[in-house]
Amino acid sequence: MKRHFRLLVLYFAQYAKVRLAYKADFIIAFFSSMAATVLGFGFVLVLFTKIPRLQDWSFDEVMFLYGFSMIPLGFFNVVSWNLYDFSELYIIEGRFDRLLLRPVSTLFQVVFEKFRLESLQEVVTGLLVVGYCVHRMHIELGVSDFLWFAVTVVCGAVIYLAVFLILTAVSFWFEDRVGIVPPVFNMLNFARYPLTIYNVFIQFLLSWIIPFGFATFYPTTHFLGRSAFTLYFHLVPVVTAGFAALAVVVWNRGVANYSSTGT
Repeated sequence: MKRHFRLLVLYFAQYAKVRLAYKADFIIAFFSSMAATVLGFGFVLVLFTKIPRLQDWSFDEVMFLYGFSMIPLGFFNVVSWNLYDFSELYIIEGRFDRLLLRPVSTLFQVVFEKFRLESLQEVVTGLLVVGYCVHRMHIELGVSDFLWFAVTVVCGAVIYLAVFLILTAVSFWFEDRVGIVPPVFNMLNFARYPLTIYNVFIQFLLSWIIPFGFATFYPTTHFLGRSAFTLYFHLVPVVTAGFAALAVVVWNRGVANYSSTGT
C-alpha cells in the first residue's frame, strides 16, 4: 500500500506538471467543465419555476441531492479518463502490452495514469451547494454525520469506478472502439434526482443492476431525515464492497483473457 500510494502521488504530480504546462488548454477545459455544471443546476432552477415540489421533494432537498451527487462523481471523473478510450487505445492499438511489462498492477496503471484535473471543480461546487442547502434547511449535523458523509462520498466514487471498470473490462472479450461506457454514463443523470419519481423498473435498475442510487440518492436520505430509506442507507458500504470485488474479479479475468496484437 505504501509503495502504491507513493506511485499515486508521483503519477499525479507528474501529470499535473504536464497538464498545467499548457495553461490555455487547461483553462478552456476548466471553464467547459464549469459551464456543464452551471447548466445542470440551471435545469433544476428552471424545473422548480414550473412546479412547487417534485412529488414530495422540495427544491432544497433536490438541490442537496444534486449537489451531493457531484462530489463522488467529481472524484470519479478525475481518475476515469482512461476508461472511456480504453478499448481503442489499449486493446485495439495494443498499448496494454506496455502495462504488462511494468511491475505494477495493470488496474492501478489504467486508473491513475491520467487525471482530469478540471473535474475537481465539481467536488468544490458540490460541497458549496450541500453546505448552502444544509444552512437553508437548518439541518443539524453531528460528528457521526460528518463521518457518514465522508464514508458515503468515498463509497459513491468507488461504486462509479467499479461499474465503469466492469464495463471497460468487457473490452477484453469484445473489441469495440466505442464500447458500452458512453450510454451507461448518460444514466448518471437519472440518479441525480429522487429515485421515487421513476417507475419501479427504473428504481430497481438504478439500485441493484447499475447501483447509481447507492452512490447518490440513498446516502442523502439519511441527512434529509427520510427514515423510509434507512435500510438502503446502511447497505451503501455493503453494495460498494460487493461491486468493487466484482469489478476486480472481472478485470483480472479480462487481463487473463487478453491477447496481444503482436505490434
